[in-house]
Amino acid sequence: MKILIKNIKTIVQANPAANPKVSGKEMANLPCINDGWISTEGDKITGIGEMKEGLPSESHYDHIINAAGQLAFPAWCDSHTHIVYAGSREGEFVDRIKGLTYEEIAKRGGGILNSAEKLNKASEDELFESARARLHEMAMNGTGAVEIKSGYGLSFDGEIKMLKVIQRLKHHTDMTIKATFLGAHAIPLQYKQNRQEYIDLLINEMLPFIGYEKLADYCDVFCDRGFFTPDETDTILKASAQYGLIPKIHANELDYSGGIQVGVKNNALSVDHLEFTGDDEIKALMNSVTMPTLLPSTAFFLGLKYAPARKMIDAGLPVALASDYNPGSSPSGKMAFVISLACIKMKMLPEEAINAATINSAYAMGINNTHGTIKAGNRANLFLTQPMSHYNYLPYSFGSDLINTVIIGGKLYKHPN
Repeated sequence: MKILIKNIKTIVQANPAANPKVSGKEMANLPCINDGWISTEGDKITGIGEMKEGLPSESHYDHIINAAGQLAFPAWCDSHTHIVYAGSREGEFVDRIKGLTYEEIAKRGGGILNSAEKLNKASEDELFESARARLHEMAMNGTGAVEIKSGYGLSFDGEIKMLKVIQRLKHHTDMTIKATFLGAHAIPLQYKQNRQEYIDLLINEMLPFIGYEKLADYCDVFCDRGFFTPDETDTILKASAQYGLIPKIHANELDYSGGIQVGVKNNALSVDHLEFTGDDEIKALMNSVTMPTLLPSTAFFLGLKYAPARKMIDAGLPVALASDYNPGSSPSGKMAFVISLACIKMKMLPEEAINAATINSAYAMGINNTHGTIKAGNRANLFLTQPMSHYNYLPYSFGSDLINTVIIGGKLYKHPN
């Protein structure tokens, strides 16, 4: 399909400089084109410009969209999700209302272990169909690229089943998908008295199979209080590197765990959560290849403290944003709400939050060369808003459905007009 979008009020994140990410003060700069046009052909953006400079010939296009009053954004890149799961956990939601903490629920077999029990009973087809529905929901809310983690199997068969579902999803959607092996999400109950036996299973059986079958792009570890230690994390990540898996880490959600430092040591592409981030952690991240990724909807849902985004950006760090879409601690993949939380609760400027959910989150997925910005040659992943005065309105009006049209891989997903 060949699409021409004309009379766009503002093209957000338009033709940026060829930087892989934006950091510190640069995050407050958001390149835009006013009164512009975008053309796509197949799955690529083929052109972008100002209306006053003239349009390409409209006869060349199959579909022409008059976007008067509307804003164009690059589709969100959601670099941290767990959307392959079986069943919801609203019972735990009520438990937390009654006063139980996330850790208390986990200790009595809830949380990740609850999801693992449900997932191991579900078929691959059931998991695939439910996850595909979630992907469609995310696309309708403007997300065009997503990283999906395993981690609810916690057994050889369960983890491999999850990764195979993710591979199937790659072939049944226009969205860009990256797969992450997160077997080190929690210690299964049967290994509580011998955690090393489970770590050996991860390293000696799961990782070789995953590497041989090319089932994952990344390897993640939940390095935090009550989960995996920095030494265990380091051992698992070093083993995963032998199979070409790039490191990522869940870190410092519950305490100062040392997870950020071990992530930087292993050249992790991202370290995620980071509610507990102090001067030592910021120092470790400075001038590293590791993207700090914040998940404010998790802090919102669990009642945790929010990551110190303002301190991190003011220190000169880059920051990415992701949804953490999962059944227990963030049952939503709506990135516009994540951006609103970043502005309201973490005092990020709208420009910073938009950069964090586009170019920087694309970096956290390893796809920043083709995603997260609107420029010729990039993948045709973008969305048009309802008519609005300014991009600041998007985080401001956090409860509204502000998307008009979604284009993923050059295909129209939604065009009610």
